[in-house]
Amino acid sequence: MAVSRPIAAGTARARRSAKASSEAPLLADHLSQYLGYSLKRAQLRIFDDFMRCVAPLQLTPAQFSVMLLLEKNPGRNQTEIATTLGILKPNFVALLDDLEKRGLCLRVRSVNDRRSHILALTEKGAAALVRAKKLIAAKHEARLRALLGDDKRALLLSMLETIARDF
Repeated sequence: MAVSRPIAAGTARARRSAKASSEAPLLADHLSQYLGYSLKRAQLRIFDDFMRCVAPLQLTPAQFSVMLLLEKNPGRNQTEIATTLGILKPNFVALLDDLEKRGLCLRVRSVNDRRSHILALTEKGAAALVRAKKLIAAKHEARLRALLGDDKRALLLSMLETIARDF
């Protein structure tokens, strides 16, 4: 493990470094040549906009995704949902705890496998999901469509799907 050592504040090198860093902008253009970096930057911007759009509902993108899967796949267990979304078990349990505490979903022990929990949206969860979808369509997705246009949006979705599936 590499350990960095701070430069003594009184050294000439430290003074030159501090002066240079306060005068010149940080050179970071070369980072955008890396697909992973650009994807992460885009994801951060998109998640930030998503969170603003659904702020009245206080939903994260992961919570919204879970709720969408529960709506379309009733009666599935938490392992299936977590695996589909690529969420680690401890993180998924915490996410479910929050949704359950807010009355948006519930866990019921499976009658076939007592170690497993079946997930379901509550009526409150279903209503929140309807509202979230409307907010996202009207604001978040509308801004992305305006920015990219329908053709580029569809192309981007296709390319991202290829990366997620085949890389």
